[in-house]
Amino acid sequence: MHLPHQRGPLHDLPDTPQAYDAVLADVTEEALARLTPEGSLEHPDAHDDIGDTSLGITSLLALAWQRGKDPRLPEAVRRSLVFHLRERVYTGDNPGYPNLCLTNSGLPYARYVLDAGAHPIGDWPSTVWALLQAVNVLDQAEGLLGDEQLAELRQVAHGYWRWLTEATFFNPQRAGNQAIGCVVGGLMLARHLSQEEGESVRGRALSLYAEEIRAHRVRDRGALLPPEHGGAYDNNYGPISLSFLAQAHRVSGTEMFAEDGDTLARYLDARLTGGGYDCGGPRYSEQHSGFESVLGLRYFGARIGADLGRYRGDTRWGRHATRRDGRIDGHFAFMLVWQIQDPTRWHRAPSPDAARHQLRSGTVSVAFDSRMTPTLVEAAGTYYLPAAVRRRHGFGPVTDGFLLCRPMGEVRVRDVRADTLAAKLVTKPVVGRDHVLRHVRSLYVTDGTRLWVTVAVERLEGAPYLLSGLPYAADDGDRVRRTAEGEVTAAGALRLTHPAAPGDEHFDARAELTQEQAAFALAADPRGYGNPDEGWRHLVSSTALEADPAPGTPDGLHVFAVRYGPGGVFAPAFEEAGGELTVRTEAFTALVGAVAGDGRGEPSLTLRG
Repeated sequence: MHLPHQRGPLHDLPDTPQAYDAVLADVTEEALARLTPEGSLEHPDAHDDIGDTSLGITSLLALAWQRGKDPRLPEAVRRSLVFHLRERVYTGDNPGYPNLCLTNSGLPYARYVLDAGAHPIGDWPSTVWALLQAVNVLDQAEGLLGDEQLAELRQVAHGYWRWLTEATFFNPQRAGNQAIGCVVGGLMLARHLSQEEGESVRGRALSLYAEEIRAHRVRDRGALLPPEHGGAYDNNYGPISLSFLAQAHRVSGTEMFAEDGDTLARYLDARLTGGGYDCGGPRYSEQHSGFESVLGLRYFGARIGADLGRYRGDTRWGRHATRRDGRIDGHFAFMLVWQIQDPTRWHRAPSPDAARHQLRSGTVSVAFDSRMTPTLVEAAGTYYLPAAVRRRHGFGPVTDGFLLCRPMGEVRVRDVRADTLAAKLVTKPVVGRDHVLRHVRSLYVTDGTRLWVTVAVERLEGAPYLLSGLPYAADDGDRVRRTAEGEVTAAGALRLTHPAAPGDEHFDARAELTQEQAAFALAADPRGYGNPDEGWRHLVSSTALEADPAPGTPDGLHVFAVRYGPGGVFAPAFEEAGGELTVRTEAFTALVGAVAGDGRGEPSLTLRG
């Protein structure tokens, strides 16, 4: 079974001017065939996310006319704009809308669902989107709109802005992408107003970003990020926020947008596997945006010198939003307009800089969380998630059913490269059930094809083993499919175990259920509203690779050794002298320094091929 949303890398989509003109030509033909006598360009099956969609296609037609001067387009633009202004601009309060702070304002807004009171919770983002579609039409209005229609659209757009920032609470869904999008709308609108009004709107937009978004960023993996639906990062909406930051910087030139975009981009580069797979988020775990991410990934990938375009998007939305039949929907059309207008090209080479929260070389990558426990391991085309045992999740030694990966002090990291090898040493103090402080030294070494993991810890009681991950997905090139297998070898006995108990709290990788579905089943709220990251943390047990201690290890230590990827016999050897541990494998020799570290307490590592 293939994962429905993680398909091809987004940089594989052609992005030349000729390719975009072909996209706009297709949009033009479909839109002209769809245009109703009333002027609607909405998909006939549209029900939700509808308040901005006709206007979004109008903006694409306006851009197409400016680029190609198709004589059929001016009339279609004017008719469809009349439809939006007449049928999709609401000024009476939507019954049941919970986030108003000024009732009966008479200000215009866009509805998420047209029927009064049917589902008003989505009106705030729908109005942000309508504002963005409107300012894009204003940007392309020269030669298309008469003075009267232009003035009416400008007035409505200004009203949208005022409704978003005066009549309602700002960012009521705590969604960073929506909030930054609203700021972008204000910055773009300001250019179409009188000098006094424009300066007021621009100043308000910048202050909202600084005080309501930037000041409330959430720290994850050492980075301050715009919060998304109550969490630090969502792998669907995070790259969309990156696109909004790119547009904010393009429009305003304000450095804080570039700084925050660079931070978010470096964070994304570190959490993303080399193959472009990502998993996790407070709104979705595996649903990925498509064209909505292109602008931000391309713009900031070029700025930080990283191949962010490897991000696997939902290529069914490769160019624009679509409905199930594959036909165009105007939702998010503004992102297609902006990516067509932006001349930045993809940066395709990986960043050469070592990142604390990632080890990456060739087709191997390991992404680490804030506690320096792997969140994703990629090797030989297989993606491994943290496994679960007795409600504890991660990679690390297990003794008496207790996983030793939660740090009880400072986590130290050392990165080393030697010849074709890249390595990361993580030293982590941990405490088990017996309250004894131990030090786990985890060495990750890769040659770009295989990954060796060696974990050393003071000798444990009972029958300890290394929890070595949950094989979850495999790379088929242009698609990602579910799997419960991986090419893994261990120095000690290796087992692939599956939960013995049935039920939502036990995830069996052999089942067709996806991680996201399982996470939502355990979340507090329904799919689309609950936090799947929180739900997944309720998992009691999962499919897991378990590796016994390696034979022949020094006295006083348990050493575990695992190799992910192809190879012959795996028989590592270990020696200890003066607290230093020497690890010898078929590909390298590593000298892991003593737990105490150097004069500053930092770990030492020597590596040679």
